Amino acid sequence: MSSTARYTSSASFDLAEGWQLERLTDPSRLFGANGIRTGPDGRIYVAQVAGSQITAFDVATGALETISAMGSDIIAPDDIAFADNGDMYVTEYYDGRVSVRERTGTTRLLRDDLPGANGITFHQGRLFVNECRPGGRLMEIPLAGGAPKVLADNLPMPNAMEVGPDGKLYYPLLGANEIWRIDPNGGEPERVTDGLGGPDSVKFDADGYIVSTQVGSGQVLRIDPRTGEQTLLAQLSPGLDNLTFVDGRLFVSGFTGQITEIVAPGETRTALADGLTWPLDLTTGPDGTLYIADGTFLLSRPPGGTLSVLGMLFSPGYPGYIRGITATGDGEFVVTGNGIISRYAPGRSESEVVADGFDQLYGVAVSANGVIAAADYGAGTVLTVDGGTTTVAARDLDHPMGVAFTGDGTCLVAESGAGRIVAVSVSGTDTVIDGLECPQGIAVVGSRLYIVDTGAKTLVDFDLETKSRQTIAAHLPVGAPPGVTPKPLLGLEPFSGPQGPFAGIAAGPDGTLYISGDAEGSVLAVRKGA
Repeated sequence: MSSTARYTSSASFDLAEGWQLERLTDPSRLFGANGIRTGPDGRIYVAQVAGSQITAFDVATGALETISAMGSDIIAPDDIAFADNGDMYVTEYYDGRVSVRERTGTTRLLRDDLPGANGITFHQGRLFVNECRPGGRLMEIPLAGGAPKVLADNLPMPNAMEVGPDGKLYYPLLGANEIWRIDPNGGEPERVTDGLGGPDSVKFDADGYIVSTQVGSGQVLRIDPRTGEQTLLAQLSPGLDNLTFVDGRLFVSGFTGQITEIVAPGETRTALADGLTWPLDLTTGPDGTLYIADGTFLLSRPPGGTLSVLGMLFSPGYPGYIRGITATGDGEFVVTGNGIISRYAPGRSESEVVADGFDQLYGVAVSANGVIAAADYGAGTVLTVDGGTTTVAARDLDHPMGVAFTGDGTCLVAESGAGRIVAVSVSGTDTVIDGLECPQGIAVVGSRLYIVDTGAKTLVDFDLETKSRQTIAAHLPVGAPPGVTPKPLLGLEPFSGPQGPFAGIAAGPDGTLYISGDAEGSVLAVRKGA
């Protein structure tokens, strides 16, 4: 086990002469914070879907310890429960699995046939799991094997749950905006309350009242299970995920990785600061505003300003988990994700599908005359959309990721698997630059091509005219941590297709280069020195 929670390059950035580098956001300590549960040792155990990691957080000291690291047997953990003997049971959302991490550190698979496996809890030695998806099930899972016992099915996205003092199992229905309960020994489900703000967790305080986080409204509610009466404990930012109690103290997690203590009604304390979860692609507007596709969020940062949320998963009009993004003006964007190319206008809470039916889309770019190009990593193709007509512009590429247009309209593509950048033409592809390790994000500024090489952890400057190349920055916090091979995240439709890393790059109107430091959850600004 490691005492560090998330990889941050310990080496100093190695910059070419005349270049400067600035972190625009502090490195994140977690890959977001999803399900949380107080362990037998009194620490909060934090499941992190995006990072395939479980971390223990000591609320007394602030110390973090990695319990299950990226690249280990547990993939995309979403929620956690502890058996009486201290074994940790984990739902793996994207893989539809439940795994057990025993006290010895050994991990074993319990089930692998539960799509959207999410909420999990123990009661009197019995294990209960639900599936957070449309048409999800609520089940008892035999610990010794055998078929699950379905307590309720066709549920609209159940989530984190717990057995109440009355012995009934209480669960939120995110898709219905309600909380329900059922006797685990049999019987019909009963609705407890409705009209909520996107309930995604249910736990109980010492007085037997429900405490529930609301992902859409950012509220933390205390609810009387007998009457359904709601009391507001705290108004936080949207994106809340789960909650737990430590010696009577209430802690709440959020998608951004922040853990907040609810000290008293209306009084909160940041127990663990947030950051970016998993920054992927970047784009800039003509005024220099930077836009960040950060997993479940789309963020903006004006020049010299602070981050703000433009849209998030579950908000109206959000096009799904965004991977590639490019600004097209007037507050609109072309984005990729979930096998779909969309136009997205967060100010109007609207999105429109431009083209769909693809595999794993990543980078996207729009030419001066409005042609859209997108890289399909899974299919090994580059697609173009022109006036409503979709064309496969290039085939048989080795894991294409970043795309960009030159001034004359030539489409460039980063083949991450081949270590090269190619130009796409009607006759095929031509190599522009090779000898790279794993190029991902690319950007063109005039005659310069800038490349984020996540394998070498470098930013490369390539002159399209003279063919000269220079490494501008080295030891960048991009790609996987040293010695780690991340396991693919399978995703779950309709929320997300298969996911993988993508270190994007964008150029501002003043020539500043912005890079997704996906390994540490930061955004870097690289610019020429004064």
